[in-house]
Amino acid sequence: MLALLSLAELLGMSLWFAASATADHFQALWSLTPGQVSGLTTAVQLGFVAGTAIAALLNLADVLPARWLFSGSALAAAGCNLLLLQATSFPAALALRFATGLLLAGVDPPAMKMAATWFRAARGLAIGTVVGALTVGKAAPYLVRALFGTVHPWFVIGSTSAGALLAAALVLAGYRDGPFVFPPRRFAWSLVAQVWRERATRLAIGGYLGHMWELYACWTLVALFFQDYFGARGASSAGAAARSGVVAFAVIAAGGLGSVVAGHWADRIGRERVTIWAMVVSGACSLAVGWLLPAPAPLVIGLALLWGFAVVADSAQFSAVVTEVTRADSVGTALTLQTSLGFLLTALSIWLATELSARCGWGVAFGMLAAGPAFGIVAMQRLRTLRAQGPSRVGQEARVERGRGRWTAGRA
Repeated sequence: MLALLSLAELLGMSLWFAASATADHFQALWSLTPGQVSGLTTAVQLGFVAGTAIAALLNLADVLPARWLFSGSALAAAGCNLLLLQATSFPAALALRFATGLLLAGVDPPAMKMAATWFRAARGLAIGTVVGALTVGKAAPYLVRALFGTVHPWFVIGSTSAGALLAAALVLAGYRDGPFVFPPRRFAWSLVAQVWRERATRLAIGGYLGHMWELYACWTLVALFFQDYFGARGASSAGAAARSGVVAFAVIAAGGLGSVVAGHWADRIGRERVTIWAMVVSGACSLAVGWLLPAPAPLVIGLALLWGFAVVADSAQFSAVVTEVTRADSVGTALTLQTSLGFLLTALSIWLATELSARCGWGVAFGMLAAGPAFGIVAMQRLRTLRAQGPSRVGQEARVERGRGRWTAGRA
C-alpha cells in the first residue's frame, strides 16, 4: 500500500513544475520578464494555498473519504494542466496554473493521511517515503524536458497530465484504509480554531513554516541559477537550459532520498532532532551556494545536491508530528492548515528571492532563505522541550472540551 501511494503521489505531483520546466518556451512565446516566468510557479503555490484553505475551512480531509478526494482532485488537475496546450496568453496560463495548484490541494495532504493509517511505529519512515516520492515527482518535469524537450517542449505537459490520470486510477482502484484509520467527524466551522489552540500543533506548524520559506524558493530558482552558471562558461542558451534542467532534476530528486533517510532516523532518535539537524545543514548550504558562481562545477553541483538532500529531508516529519499531537478526528484539517500556511509563505519567499537575484545576485538571494531554517529550529527546539516533559504536559496544552468529556492529545 505504501508503494501504491508513493507511486500515485509521484505521478500526481509531477504537475507542479510542468510549466516551470518549459519556462524558456513560454518566455519566448509571450516575451516574459524573469518575474513573470517565476509567476508560473507562484500561481501554482497560490492556487494550492487557496485549495488547502478551502479544504481546511470545510474540513474536507476529515469529512470526505481520502481515496475519493485524492482521485477526483488528481483527475481534475490533470485536465487543467492539459489545457495549457490551448493557452493563448500569459494571463490564461496563470489562471490554469492557479487552478492546477488549487486542485492539487486534494492530492498532497490526503496522501499523507492515507499513509498514516497503515503505520504507527514507523510512521515517520512511511510519510517520509511518500514525501520522497512527491519530491521526485516534482523534479520529473525537468528530467522529461532534458531528455525529450528537443522533440517538442509540450511533451512535458502531456506526459505529466497522463501521469496524474494514472495516479487517480491507482488510488481509486487499489487503495483501502489501514488498521490505524482516523475516525471521521461531522463538519464544524470551529475546527480550524480548535486545532490552532493546541500549542504542540502550533509549534509543529511554526517549524514547517521556517522550512517552507526556504524549500520552494530553492526548488524554483535552482534551475535558473545553474542556467546562469553554465551560460557564464560559454554554453549556448539551449545547452545551458538542458544542463541546468538535468542538474535541477538531480538537486530536487536528491530530496527524495533525504526524506526516506530522515524518516528512518526520526523514528529512532526523534522527529524534532532530525528536523533541527536538517535545517542546520540546509540553512548552511543556502548561505554558501549563491556565492560559488566562479567555483569549479564539481564543488557547486556537489553542494547543491547536499542542499537538495537536506532542504526537504525534514518535510515529512513536520506532518508526522502533527498526526501525533493533534486530536485524531482533526488530523486531516490540521495537516491541511499546516500546508496552506506553508505554501502561502512560499509565494513571498519565491518572489523576494527572484527579485534579489536580479538586483543583488545569487549570494544575497539564496542567503536570505536561511532565515527560514533559523526560525524553524527555534520552533522545533521548543516543541522538543514540550514533548520531553511527557504526554501529560502535551495533553495539558492541547486539552479540549467535548460533549462526552475531555480528550487529551499526545497519548502514546
